[in-house]
Amino acid sequence: MNLDSLLTAHELSVRLGFFFGTFAIMAAWELVAPRRALTMSKAVRWGNNLGLVVLNSVVLRLLFPAAAVGMAVFAREYGWGLLHYFDVPFVVALVVSVVAMDFIIYLQHVMVHALPALWRLHRVHHADLDYDVTTGSRFHPLEIILSMLIKFATIMVLGPPVAAVVIFEVLLNATAMFNHANVRLPENLDRILRLFVVTPDMHRVHHSVEDDETNSNFGFNLPWWDRLFGTYRDQPRAGHEGMTIGINTFREPRQVAWLPGMLAMPFIGKVTGYAINRRQWESDDNKN
Repeated sequence: MNLDSLLTAHELSVRLGFFFGTFAIMAAWELVAPRRALTMSKAVRWGNNLGLVVLNSVVLRLLFPAAAVGMAVFAREYGWGLLHYFDVPFVVALVVSVVAMDFIIYLQHVMVHALPALWRLHRVHHADLDYDVTTGSRFHPLEIILSMLIKFATIMVLGPPVAAVVIFEVLLNATAMFNHANVRLPENLDRILRLFVVTPDMHRVHHSVEDDETNSNFGFNLPWWDRLFGTYRDQPRAGHEGMTIGINTFREPRQVAWLPGMLAMPFIGKVTGYAINRRQWESDDNKN
């Protein structure tokens, strides 16, 4: 049995195993060496953030039973996608696929910050008043559906091996929990690691209440795209212990920490300056 067939047969167990294993490691690390003092009840935040994860999992299974792996199997069977068309060697296709899909995630992340309608969905992720391992999986169901549709389109155009899709999904979930964790790394180690992977200190800047810091460090897994496209910021102005996490316009715990408030958030209030270029649009409006 080749790697594609093996991972296709055991995709769910592989993904769940890595999810729960990584979650347990990061949660224990947060207890042993936390980076910041939490400002809210951990039980409340974890209960509601993880409740949102369960809801999203149910929604995805109902709408897309085969998920991204099923689309990769479909593309393989019908020979759809560039990598199938050009008959690229398996190992090359594996590496190219994982890197290319990571780049698409970076572009998607920039897009949900750039378009005000999509920022309404994405601000559910940013409105968390604390920053820990559960923040990495806190997304509105509509954004999760959008993300899956973008993955489908990417798979149909690219034609990645099934194994690449499984590996990418595992990496994305594991690194999202790692770089959202409230953990402390030695500065020298962090400096080296962020050359290869997005570290907690690197991504935490992205969750700053300051909008120019929010609109930086978009990478989830590979850190290269931020450096390449000029969206990299080394440290927050106030430092990691002094910075404020969240969004200025959503500071009420009942609104941002409880599941009903998170689900309603995209439909509440105006789009603020956090959306890229929004501040410029407002300036132009004032001139007219």
